[in-house]
Amino acid sequence: MQRLASVLMVAALAVSSGAAAAAPAVGDTFVYRVINAYNGEARGRVAYRVDRVEADRLTVSVTPDNPALGMPHTEIVDKNNNWLRHPVVNHDMPVEYDFSTPYPAYVSPLDSGKSWSQRVNATSRTGRRVSVRVDGDVVGSERVTTPAGAFDTIKIKRRVYAGDWESFTYETNIVETDWYAPALGRSVRSERNSGYIDPQKCAQPAPACTPVRGDWNVLELVSYSLK
Repeated sequence: MQRLASVLMVAALAVSSGAAAAAPAVGDTFVYRVINAYNGEARGRVAYRVDRVEADRLTVSVTPDNPALGMPHTEIVDKNNNWLRHPVVNHDMPVEYDFSTPYPAYVSPLDSGKSWSQRVNATSRTGRRVSVRVDGDVVGSERVTTPAGAFDTIKIKRRVYAGDWESFTYETNIVETDWYAPALGRSVRSERNSGYIDPQKCAQPAPACTPVRGDWNVLELVSYSLK
């Protein structure tokens, strides 16, 4: 099952709205609840803690409170909020990848209507190499309310092609939506879902067959502590 796609732990970033995030510090912690969007059930919580701050990157520990959301692991983001190490769903399973160039989650400035399409090379812990394509769009401004409060956000949507082709299975398609709050320098709400075509499970020939659905998770900020 698709476990959990990360909410970005980010460094200072001035966005088009003119707001800038506070500089991150070791010990900054952000807790999100995870909701199954198919049925509205709570799946658990996940905590992100900044463990190391360097000039060009942050190292973040990710700790779910439910094994169904994945195992504890470490993620790395660059100073512009883009992933250098991060799990990518491969056929409904999270696979941790290191990216040769940053995964373009946010391409600043985040002006409404902006779009991008980029490919990045990634290597898994087992040495598997894939090419991941990310198509991103800045949808616009939106005010959202989470258990941690109300935030003015920039809504960003991405369609990701995971590059995980196998002999009889098509690559995973992932839809990622973030509500990025400039005041905190991170997403306060995120939504992730995925699917892929497996011709062996189709009643009709590909590509007409219905994709195999992965998890559909919504993450909402519950609390945060800034050091």
